[in-house]
Amino acid sequence: MSPQLPSKPSANDPLVQLSVHSLPPADKARQSLDQRTRMGRIKMLAVWAVCAAPVVASYFTYYVLRPQGRTNYGELIQPTRPVPADGQLVLTDLQGQRVQPNALKGQWLLVSVAGGACDPACEQHLYQQRQLREILGKDKDRIDRVWLVTDQAPVRPSLLPAMQQAWTLRADPAAVARWLQPEPGQPLSAHFYLVDPRGDWMMRFPAQADPVRIKKDLLRLMKANESWDKAGR
Repeated sequence: MSPQLPSKPSANDPLVQLSVHSLPPADKARQSLDQRTRMGRIKMLAVWAVCAAPVVASYFTYYVLRPQGRTNYGELIQPTRPVPADGQLVLTDLQGQRVQPNALKGQWLLVSVAGGACDPACEQHLYQQRQLREILGKDKDRIDRVWLVTDQAPVRPSLLPAMQQAWTLRADPAAVARWLQPEPGQPLSAHFYLVDPRGDWMMRFPAQADPVRIKKDLLRLMKANESWDKAGR
């Protein structure tokens, strides 16, 4: 007896019934992709806005909602200038160890710029810088002192005790000048520069500045951002 071959499956057999799904039109697929891309961008902008809002709000309070007749001693830098990335601004401590520029972020910074020899004008500047931080009282831990040393001259040992709680960093003067800028006709060393916790240079105080008026600006600025800015990094 010859073996029986299986019968040909019927079109009605449920095992051979297949579902055929059509692909969405190309234009609809493109629209869906564009919509997802837009949503991703919107979410990214929303995250950026949430992160930037406290600093922007403090600037708005300080510069827009201030009482009539108040004058600011420091000059607001518009637009602000972010601290350069590592490689664009090479920082080293006095032992020659590299310090990432991003390490400066997270605190307000009161910055001085001068060579390591530090003449009497530089010494006076560093003294005022220290006193300005101290007279902020409870807010002093929200601001750090920074001395950018723009040459390879040795720093006199007599200056080091007063700089123990400050950043003393060597940096190339050309790189510093691409970030900070003095008034026309003034050297970089003539000013105090104020940098916000995001690492953005946002204010410059006049040459031969009046420490009392700098103090008033700093106290107002600390007051304007006390709701979000806390001591420490």
